[in-house]
Amino acid sequence: MMLAVIGAVAFGVSLLTLFSGFGLGTLLMPVFALFFPVETAVAATAVVHGANSFFKVGILGREIDRSVLVRFGVPAVLAALIGAWLLTRLSGQAPLLRWQLGERIAEVTPVGLVMGLLILGFAAFELVPALRELRAPTRYLPLGGALSGFFGGLSGHQGALRAAFLTPLGLTPPTFAATQAALAALVDLSRLAVYAAGFFAGTLAGPVGGQWTAVVAGSLAAFAGALVGKRLLGKATMDGVRALTGVLLLIVGAGLASGLL
Repeated sequence: MMLAVIGAVAFGVSLLTLFSGFGLGTLLMPVFALFFPVETAVAATAVVHGANSFFKVGILGREIDRSVLVRFGVPAVLAALIGAWLLTRLSGQAPLLRWQLGERIAEVTPVGLVMGLLILGFAAFELVPALRELRAPTRYLPLGGALSGFFGGLSGHQGALRAAFLTPLGLTPPTFAATQAALAALVDLSRLAVYAAGFFAGTLAGPVGGQWTAVVAGSLAAFAGALVGKRLLGKATMDGVRALTGVLLLIVGAGLASGLL
């Protein structure tokens, strides 16, 4: 049952997020948390996310915009190291608020609240017609990289902020997806290195024993979803990608700010 649920979610979300460039970690982590302790779920999700990022680079690498990769990616990697290190120090931090929706207990954390409010603001720029015409100057790409990398290392939620800065650049859907994947892979590599150090130092929990079976199953299912998504990329339009991104930003932002994600 556990493997079927994790595999099905990883496949579906990986297919969908090839277009938006984010959402796999955000939506998969709560599923892992149904079966594992929360800290273990975060680490397991990071492994699946990282494996999927490198897999997508392998199948889309020729479409990467290298200028964006450098200007956004370098500050993202450096900030991810800081965020991941901070996670090893803040693990187990008390939430600001707990509330219940049915059987679900939501916890509003400082990081989740700040991230959620930021993402909701960016969602408005994708969904409100007047705001959609605005373009962030490309000189802000390093700032976007630093913000997404820091929060990626700290909480694993890197993609939504990254998409908010990259979507207005006017990249083609294949270039957008490929560049997103390459940036995610860079951040994943840096944060996984810090997580691994925390795991071996005993300050951060990671998958053990049979839990790795679920991690492998999730990774393989995500690979399959990415392959199916690649076949559909040629039929996508950037307007469609922006609309999908805006809706997902709205959902993820509300979920993080409320503690449901």
